[in-house]
Amino acid sequence: MPHPQLMLEIAIIGAGPYGLSLGAHLRRLGVPYRIFGRPMDSWRAHMPKGMMLKSDGFASNIYDPDGGFTLEKFCAQRGIEYSNTGIPVRLDTFTAYGLAFKERMVPELEDKRVNSLEKSPDGFELRLDDGEIVKTRRVVLAVGITHFEHIPASLAGLPPESLTHSYRHSELESFRGRNIVVIGGGSSATDFAGLAGEAGAQVQLVARTESLKFHGKPEIGKPRSRWQQIRHPQSGLGPGLRSSFFSNAPSTFHHLPESLRLKIVRSHLGPSGGWFTKDKVLGRIPLLLGHTPERAEIRDGCVHLHLRTADGSTREVETEHIVAATGYKVNLERLKFMSSEICSKIRTVEGTPILSSAFESSVSGLYFVGLAAANSFGPVMRFAFGAGFAARHLTISMAKSLAKGRAFSRVSSVVTVGNEET
Repeated sequence: MPHPQLMLEIAIIGAGPYGLSLGAHLRRLGVPYRIFGRPMDSWRAHMPKGMMLKSDGFASNIYDPDGGFTLEKFCAQRGIEYSNTGIPVRLDTFTAYGLAFKERMVPELEDKRVNSLEKSPDGFELRLDDGEIVKTRRVVLAVGITHFEHIPASLAGLPPESLTHSYRHSELESFRGRNIVVIGGGSSATDFAGLAGEAGAQVQLVARTESLKFHGKPEIGKPRSRWQQIRHPQSGLGPGLRSSFFSNAPSTFHHLPESLRLKIVRSHLGPSGGWFTKDKVLGRIPLLLGHTPERAEIRDGCVHLHLRTADGSTREVETEHIVAATGYKVNLERLKFMSSEICSKIRTVEGTPILSSAFESSVSGLYFVGLAAANSFGPVMRFAFGAGFAARHLTISMAKSLAKGRAFSRVSSVVTVGNEET
């Protein structure tokens, strides 16, 4: 006869910086868990090759409890040029680091997809793509940007052969010799436009903003005065007091009024490209700034994009293909593997889950980290740097909860035995 299936304590869905960091922390504490997902999938398969990270080297770690395997140590072992600031981290370096971190710190990662997540009387039930059913008391969703690519409603009616999101492209060689329009004004758009141009595409960049913004190039080796260090401290989100607060105090951010938190997440660190992208775009890529897409249709085998400017004038652009590099917007309904029963019971604000101070949603035992947690814990959750806080905080919270549960079980057992004896 088959053995009865044991109840797992924790299941992690997602194997990017957040999932891997949490797995490394739970593993160190000896907490029983399983983790599912393709390691570093968003970075390996959904970012354009040749891209560089906007975050500094020191802010691009994946986190183990001892800080023993940082990006700096990985680069030293592989002979890769590295600096805490000033030398951009290449995408291929970061993905290779993530895979090495997985091998060293989270070897139990299972490269499997979760096809469904259902509620059960004593927790949750996961069905994997190989048919296995996993029963677990707690689930942590660390899905990152996966499922959340945002395409403006004005373009959503175009067929996929004429419109794609930048998330759908890692190889840009397919655009060589083709006429494309990239829509967006942030780092995704400037990265994509610049790299597509280098790959031989005829690119135009369309953005609502009147001008493109790029980070300033760090001044390496230039000493900073004490006042500069106080007034513009370095942080995982860049220099400045506000960024420093958002980087280092997510728990305090959680206690701010909801309306203020939402406003900060919407406005802080608005669309901007990395300093290393500026020369690939300005003077090289035709720009249509201050133009908002209103609609588009297919005519004579081409896409006709209709734009409107702030003064009300219109313009029509003809192209072979549109790439929407328009970022990501959390919407839990797009997590198709999650049952409608669970989805309907999660309290949300602006499509994102409302989380407790321990990252727990209104569905007991269901947790969210990464992008989906930004409205609760701040802009740092949009970046790999936030994975350190999330892993430490969530691991401590879960360890305490597990300890209380075990203590309760022991007490219940004693009480039951005592009643039986009397």
